Amino acid sequence: MISVNNVSVIFGGFYLLDSVSFLINKKDRIGLTGRNGAGKSTTLKMLAGVQTPSEGTISMASDVKIGYLPQTKVYTDGNTVREEAKKAFADLFALRDEVERLNMELAEREDYESDAYLKLLDKIHDKTELLSIRGEGNVDKEVEVILKGLGFKPEDLERNCEEFSGGWRMRIELAKILLARPDIFLLDEPTNHLDIESITWLESFLQSYPGAVVLVSHDRAFLDNVTTRTIEISLGKIYDYKVPYSRFEELRKERVEQQMRAWQNQQKQIKDTEEFIERFRYKATKSVQVQSRIKQLEKIERIEVEEEDAARIAVHFQPAVRSGEIVVAGRALTKAYGAHLVLENIDLDIKRGEKVAFVGKNGEGKSTLVKMIMNEIPYDGELKIGHNVNIGYFAQNQADLLDPELTVLDTVDRVAEGEIRKKIRDILGAFLFSGEEVDKKVKVLSGGERTRLAMVRLLLEPYNLLILDEPTNHLDMRTKDILKEALRKFEGTVIVVSHDRDFLTGLADKVYEFANRGLKEYLGGVTDFLEAKKIACFREYEQLHKPEAKRQTAVNPVVENKLSFEERKQLNREVKKAEQRVERAENAVAELEAEIADMEQKMADGETGEALLKRYGEVQKRLEEAMEEWEKATEELERIK
Repeated sequence: MISVNNVSVIFGGFYLLDSVSFLINKKDRIGLTGRNGAGKSTTLKMLAGVQTPSEGTISMASDVKIGYLPQTKVYTDGNTVREEAKKAFADLFALRDEVERLNMELAEREDYESDAYLKLLDKIHDKTELLSIRGEGNVDKEVEVILKGLGFKPEDLERNCEEFSGGWRMRIELAKILLARPDIFLLDEPTNHLDIESITWLESFLQSYPGAVVLVSHDRAFLDNVTTRTIEISLGKIYDYKVPYSRFEELRKERVEQQMRAWQNQQKQIKDTEEFIERFRYKATKSVQVQSRIKQLEKIERIEVEEEDAARIAVHFQPAVRSGEIVVAGRALTKAYGAHLVLENIDLDIKRGEKVAFVGKNGEGKSTLVKMIMNEIPYDGELKIGHNVNIGYFAQNQADLLDPELTVLDTVDRVAEGEIRKKIRDILGAFLFSGEEVDKKVKVLSGGERTRLAMVRLLLEPYNLLILDEPTNHLDMRTKDILKEALRKFEGTVIVVSHDRDFLTGLADKVYEFANRGLKEYLGGVTDFLEAKKIACFREYEQLHKPEAKRQTAVNPVVENKLSFEERKQLNREVKKAEQRVERAENAVAELEAEIADMEQKMADGETGEALLKRYGEVQKRLEEAMEEWEKATEELERIK
């Protein structure tokens, strides 16, 4: 589908990518990985045609349709969410307009027997068939299903886009890409602005999508669940693995160990050669051998090994006094912003030592409850903080609270006490601050760097209750693993607001789901919660797009005892007749959907032809008729019962 041939990217004489080549096939699921700055986003931009390589070529068929989601986006204002999402169907609407124009042209002509008239008829027929295949009548339903899957409520669809935050507007852009149904998705950190339910829904969408997917993500669970191939960019080269991310990590470790052994052997060879040259450089009897060794040294292709990211440092939160048994207790907690009720009559108890996850859709009150616990906002109800509880709080805006005039080192040095002071530089290194970077002032750091620095400060102060609001947003996988391990070993209590499943899995032993102004407690942990949500939230899209073996209709055989025997007997006959009608309709729908799925698979595999397209259109129409019959039969059955 796409061929990358000897591509290089050069910045100021430095090779970000050096003569890399790989192929993207029709149904590939590729995760692009590599340390920050390795060239992942640059690669996506080149595949999308937004950036051109310094050297080499990227080739693809002219009809390949690409859907590209960058990390940042410039938005246009003036449309409702629904109107903006429907822009994904611009080509469909253009086709509809063309059919209307051709029909108007046909109505004005009277040369019924001419070749031009017959050609126009054929053209209208072909375009109309194509319009039918594209499913013009399904546009509004598809828009609603995709936007719902990404977390929008029905009433949100008529609101203007500019009323939403940047994160929600990125969801609208993602929705447009999904609705366009391109041949290949290029997604740069698509989960950054999504909650757990939306990420799970997006996973299911991509798993069943017939096209190719190339994505960059720091969400290990998302990568494992979506991708089957991992391409690592390291020191300008690529390493292509036909495995998901977690398996790649194991294979990468083996590869780096082999590279390290080869590097060590080469270093010994270089050292021995240099020592020989230096020892005999001025001896005439050895001049030939010396020159030979010099040439040999010049010809050596130096092995490069990227500093091992998997190296771990033992990071621990500082010990603190023991808190009481009940750390946080809330009764009838209620919070409204004006007329908008966010939380209503919430009860919760969080005990000493519990690791609690707050999850749910954005806007359902997770951060609001955290602010209530921190007494940052007024609320109704009773909330008590337990005996001897000392709270360490990491807010989403924590990075903005650092002193901009202090250096990185000074920022943490001022809070570190005791033996931990000896490990300050090691801990900073674990959070990607090394060398001269520790001498940078806070005011010149990026948002992500400030977030990491704020997390280091939290590690160095003694708390027995940690409240972390989206702590992993700017952390790479290595740093997230370090933080997760530190939290697992933490003897105090933890409350985490997060949508990062991999981070929460194995960390949280209790989950509170926020929905409909209330809380639902899951004691089974994050895995059970996610499985339940996955089953619930993707079903609607599957019903719209995927064939089902059979649509089941619940039948309640119970009849009210008030009826006489003859009335019950007659009613039972009518129910049975209606059930048979429903069953016949279900069977017809299942057969037609299976036939459509078979034809769609043939088209996805590149099979085309007028006969196939014609048959596809005919079966689509028959399916619509069968669905209408099924709906009528089901309504009749419900009416009788």
